[in-house]
Amino acid sequence: MPLPFLVNPNASVPIFRQIADGLRAAIGRGSLAPGDLLPSVRQIAEELAVNPNTVHKAVAELEREGLVAAERGRGMVVRAGTRSIARASGDEAVLSLLVDAARLAEASGMSGDKFDQLVRRAQRAAASVQAGGAS
Repeated sequence: MPLPFLVNPNASVPIFRQIADGLRAAIGRGSLAPGDLLPSVRQIAEELAVNPNTVHKAVAELEREGLVAAERGRGMVVRAGTRSIARASGDEAVLSLLVDAARLAEASGMSGDKFDQLVRRAQRAAASVQAGGAS
């Protein structure tokens, strides 16, 4: 199963955080359901063309949050009852980025309407990239 997200090495968000956010979002959407195995660190690293240590750091973050757990002989498994937690965590990550963007917009004198237009444009761009990556 291909990963339902991409990473951008040029983004200001660290790659491990992008991976954690992508996996968290997949759990929140139900693409990774309770009891599902995460792809191995090596599989994720190869698919995203990143260092396995970077992937390990992302998975360790999800484990600390209680979204996944190691099962002996199986690997990392999505824990039951974590979908709403993953969604809330994803909401907070998006809100944090939007707050930063809103501060930048305000500092540059941008109107609220223009900011809203840019947010919608960013959503379309993200959907376009995601659709291209999913095919």
